[in-house]
Amino acid sequence: MQPTQSSRRILLPVKPWFMFASLIAALFLNVVPLGRFAAMPDWVALVLLFWCIHQPLKVGMGAAFTLGLLMDVANASIMGQHALAYVMLAFGSGVLSRRILWFPLLQQALHVLPILVGSQVIMLLIRLAVGGDFPDLAWFLGGFIGAALWYPLTYLLLLPQYQPVERDDNRPI
Repeated sequence: MQPTQSSRRILLPVKPWFMFASLIAALFLNVVPLGRFAAMPDWVALVLLFWCIHQPLKVGMGAAFTLGLLMDVANASIMGQHALAYVMLAFGSGVLSRRILWFPLLQQALHVLPILVGSQVIMLLIRLAVGGDFPDLAWFLGGFIGAALWYPLTYLLLLPQYQPVERDDNRPI
């Protein structure tokens, strides 16, 4: 079986400022008021999941906890609700990162789906434990939409690593 052109590509190391900027952009997308659209994906969870899978030694549970506390403050929700869900998301993705990266992107999305829905279930259980109301089932669509966005998000976040340092047409890599 011949490897495809895209599978032979060697990626450059990711720049830490780009990871930080993408997480801050995701935090910004989460706090932008778009009304009460229930099926909006959790952008922080999605980008955090991506970096925990692709760079598990650089982005992990510490970053997840910090981003979770920032989301709790931004949403004025129960303190620790997002933090616990994001830490569990980072732990699950760190454990499964090597396995997930073996699969093509569409099958990676199927692995990402239970992790995203699981983080929503954790937030829901905390919300119900303190007496909150049960949201309608459309609230769970955010995890499914996040899994559907895995394919384009992967290309978007890996794009800076595809650029060669120098271009040489005589070199195979």
